[in-house]
Amino acid sequence: MSKILTSSQMLGEIGETAVRRRFLDIGFQFDGRSRLEAGIDGIAEVMDEGRPLARMIAVQVKATESGTYTAEDEEGFTYLLKRKDLEYWRPSNLPVIIVLYRKSDESFYWQEVPSGVTEGDRRLRFDKQRDVLDRNAVDRLAALTVPKAGFGYYVPPLGGGEEALVNILPITMPPEIFVASTPHSGPKGAALLLEGDEPARFDWVINGGSFWSFHDPRTSPCREIVDLDQVEAIETGYLAFHEDLDEQHKFAFLLRQALRHQTREDLNWEKERKLLYFRALEKNVPRRFHYEASRNRTHADVVNVITSKKEEGRVDFVRHHAFAPRFELLDDQWFLVVTPTYYFTTDGFTPHSYPQALLAGKKRMDNSASLRGQVIMWHRFLTQKERAAGDLFGRDAEPEPCLRFEAPPQITLDTRVPEDVWGAPKKKAEESDNQERLAV
Repeated sequence: MSKILTSSQMLGEIGETAVRRRFLDIGFQFDGRSRLEAGIDGIAEVMDEGRPLARMIAVQVKATESGTYTAEDEEGFTYLLKRKDLEYWRPSNLPVIIVLYRKSDESFYWQEVPSGVTEGDRRLRFDKQRDVLDRNAVDRLAALTVPKAGFGYYVPPLGGGEEALVNILPITMPPEIFVASTPHSGPKGAALLLEGDEPARFDWVINGGSFWSFHDPRTSPCREIVDLDQVEAIETGYLAFHEDLDEQHKFAFLLRQALRHQTREDLNWEKERKLLYFRALEKNVPRRFHYEASRNRTHADVVNVITSKKEEGRVDFVRHHAFAPRFELLDDQWFLVVTPTYYFTTDGFTPHSYPQALLAGKKRMDNSASLRGQVIMWHRFLTQKERAAGDLFGRDAEPEPCLRFEAPPQITLDTRVPEDVWGAPKKKAEESDNQERLAV
């Protein structure tokens, strides 16, 4: 009796051949293994315009003739990983992906098999847009070969260059700084101002018996904490570019105090994380900031009220746009480093009990475009008074000297930074908020 190849064997061979061709079409090499394979059908090698990079990915192919996958709809489906396959893949020194091939519609979907998979995590969810195996997947596949620990190595993104925005704002400072002697320490000086009858201001620094400020202390309540006959106005550059690191740190602290003062009407200071965030105007009421973007006028919901999907009218939490300010001296130029982030409250005023969980959920949804937009938004906020009469919410502009911020510099990159490499794909705003709820 002659040997017969089963339809399952034939389909498996067709699937591996189809996947091999698909990898070649997207510019990767693909070498199949022998019939002795136990759960890895082939090895894909990342290539950059025909140049092999010796970055390997283990590939397991699962082929089907037709039909639907589990829970399949227009958006995606699920796939249950076999326990024996997981046991085989777990010690692999290569990233392992599974490729699903369906002959009836010539569809190819792929996902990485996550490390440390437990019994409860065996079911993978495939997205029909994100997880297609085609040229759009090249950067995500290449990113798998970068080690998750250590310093990593460079995998060239396949694509042209792009304009990158640097999250630093050049600072123009007032030409003069006022220096005076004082018998008080910083905490003692702050306490005396708070006990006084006039509104206190804290855009100053005291260190080693010396008081520094961009405003004249003789014209403000600060007259109570300095020796008035010792007040002197000197050129800002004399202190701004001092070679001593301790003096530079002292000046950076003064810049931060000045920034807090000139944004005090709209931003609150969070001491623990050292960040500035938009304050709510009313309890459980959102706040919107309108500004000019690169080309068009746009807006940002700088205080966003997230309501429950299960209980109508109940507020789950309030998310505030925020940034962590840091001042750096680079080549005789001071810069404000803007690191966008978020601050969370229960109603706009009361700090949330689990901010880190909410922050992690939101950060997973941010991509390079959203971070770029936030840097631009913060620049527009900090320069609004200079570009229009009055400040950003209609109040009179502050007449006293203050810090001025130039636009963030742009640089041209030789290669494009792959959007997929940033992490989780961008979700709809509603999906983002749902994930934040789950994080709690």
